Amino acid sequence: MIEIPAGTNSKIEYDKISKVFKPSLREGKERTIDFLAYPANYGFIPSTFSDPKKGGDGDALDVMVLSSTIPSGEIIEIIPIGMLKLIDADEEDFKVIAIPADPKLRTIDAETFKDFVKKYEPVKNILESWFTNYDPADKTEIQGWADEKETENKILRNHAEL
Repeated sequence: MIEIPAGTNSKIEYDKISKVFKPSLREGKERTIDFLAYPANYGFIPSTFSDPKKGGDGDALDVMVLSSTIPSGEIIEIIPIGMLKLIDADEEDFKVIAIPADPKLRTIDAETFKDFVKKYEPVKNILESWFTNYDPADKTEIQGWADEKETENKILRNHAEL
């Protein structure tokens, strides 16, 4: 489920109660990114949950879809190729990195973490830099990266926690 299209600087979230996409608020004001706009489409994997009792943030598992801009509300099939492991505000906040399953929507040619690192190492560096700098109010630490197998296992474990 895409919440924030690539190239957007407004933080948008899906409200589970009203079932609409709304601007995220901080101290009563709409949150905008005063850095670079989102470098990829940002959203979540439906039917997942990062359990706070296990160090998670209480939300669905986040995903960054590397492709051209996809509108808020679009649900697309993805291929997970890796995961950026972050700690944000002392909570696990892992980001699945994925490509669209539909080859027509792809902008990169990598279906594995090994290919991603080999062909697109600068993208990996951009994502690390973006996540550690886009929100100066949050202290974000990079814990490392996971390959596609570890990422798929994380997605499956988070499905099982429902």
